Amino acid sequence: MKKVLSYLKPIKGTAVAAMILVVFAQAATLCFPLLMSRIINAGIQTGNFDYIKRIGLVMIAVAFLGLIISSLSSYFSSKTSTSYGRILREKLFLKVESLSQSDIDKIGTPSLITRCTGDVQVLQDFVFQLIDIIIYSPILIVGGTVMAFFLNARLALIIFAIVPVIALLAWIVVKLVMPLFKKKQKLTDEVNRFLREKLSGIRVIRAFNRTKYEDECFAEKNVRLSGLVMKFSRIMAILLPVCIILIIGALDLLIYSAAKSIDVMTDVVKIQNSVGDLQAFVIYMIMIVFSVSLAASMFVIVPRANISAKRINEVLDLEPAIKDPETSVAIKKENEGTVEFKNVSFGYADAESNVLSDISFTAEKNKVTAIIGATGSGKTTLVNLIARFYDVSGGQVLFDGVDVRSLRQSELHKRLGLVPQKSFLFSGSIRDNLLYGNENASDERLRLALDIAQCGFVYELENGIESLVSQNATNLSGGQKQRISIARALVRDAEVYIFDDSFSALDFMTDAKLRKALREKLSATVIIVAQRVGTILDADKIIVLDEGKIAGVGTHRELCSSCGIYREIVRSQLDEEALV
Repeated sequence: MKKVLSYLKPIKGTAVAAMILVVFAQAATLCFPLLMSRIINAGIQTGNFDYIKRIGLVMIAVAFLGLIISSLSSYFSSKTSTSYGRILREKLFLKVESLSQSDIDKIGTPSLITRCTGDVQVLQDFVFQLIDIIIYSPILIVGGTVMAFFLNARLALIIFAIVPVIALLAWIVVKLVMPLFKKKQKLTDEVNRFLREKLSGIRVIRAFNRTKYEDECFAEKNVRLSGLVMKFSRIMAILLPVCIILIIGALDLLIYSAAKSIDVMTDVVKIQNSVGDLQAFVIYMIMIVFSVSLAASMFVIVPRANISAKRINEVLDLEPAIKDPETSVAIKKENEGTVEFKNVSFGYADAESNVLSDISFTAEKNKVTAIIGATGSGKTTLVNLIARFYDVSGGQVLFDGVDVRSLRQSELHKRLGLVPQKSFLFSGSIRDNLLYGNENASDERLRLALDIAQCGFVYELENGIESLVSQNATNLSGGQKQRISIARALVRDAEVYIFDDSFSALDFMTDAKLRKALREKLSATVIIVAQRVGTILDADKIIVLDEGKIAGVGTHRELCSSCGIYREIVRSQLDEEALV
């Protein structure tokens, strides 16, 4: 909690201003019952209307001043809490951006979303209540107690009979609620994961007519979460009603004792027929007990905020698995774009065995290196190692003779143009998406990238390159999304271009034109991951992967005669003539 609250330092001026204003606002509140009692005692009972008028004007002035101060304190409290929420979200976002894919996989995307939204909101609300209640309650409790003892010390002792009961009740509620809140956060993560998955796969759900089944699954998870929240709310709801019952009971006892004492004219009650003082005492008592009730609620709010703080700290304290070296090694310019794998092995954190084993090959400049293999053979994993989304378990990945682990990630990535297996476009214009590859690219470079990627359809759109891309690019076909993704990578003047099965949605003619344009208009190393043999027939080097190992290396003709696995792939997709 301490670390999370340290992010209040940049806005401590606003927080201090809010606290000071809360003090003044509550001081004005404490003055009211006393002024009211004076009007009743010295004004109404004696018929002194001048006194009523004078004190009444003072009360109006105090009320107006209290209104202004309370409004300002609410403004500064809100500004402090919302600014704190903004700082936390920014810290989390920047931290998540610095994490490797393996780090994100460890926490989980749904959980990260919950932590960046729900947990931050809990802490934001906590800061608001911290300023308001932590300052507000002690002032009213101490100030109200002093004023109550000033009016009648013996009756004020009733307060001390109620406060321990409320504190004990709050402690019991905390013990019951905290385990439920931890479970609630985990269930929220689970519902977010489920919902995110189903929204992404809505087409598959509808295509297989599984809507009813998914509705039932979601309803079951939703009922579990809502049931837990209802249980949580019922326990929390006990606190305030019980406190109100205690307040009313205490007031009944107070008024009974005061009335009895006044009737018999004893010294038990020093207010002696002073109706105004009795009324002021009642108001002070309500203030005290209500403030104690609010303070008791902090016994629930603080542990709840502490749980959210721990979840946020888990992200902020997470050490990235992939770090930049303290000193980056310079890349030799004479070997621009050479990628070499030396006895590379790799296994995911939770995997029982390696995904890749003993991988060795070289991708050279101005040549096309293709990677093919069955689904799950490790093709995408292999190219992810080049971009250092994951670090190798053994061996080396060399970029121009330098181990990628010796390069800063920013230095490595600016030399790469990557088209991922799943085409992803950001909402905005096509130009915005292209400039994502290189924000300083000229219009000429954008046109060249579009031409190479066979994006002639862009010029046929009503607004051309300024045409809007909807969220998830739902207004574009699969082939159009792939071609724009390819163009985005080509906008960057990279040394190595990696196409991870990014021609799969293209027809054979467009595929052939694109590959021809890549050869003619690019001077770089090209690495193509493909499922279709037709995409890699003319590659300078083809690497065949089988269960994470290299089964063959060579050209199409060489592999047809030397690699049985490659022959089977070719035979399953093309006719026998392709084997010649």
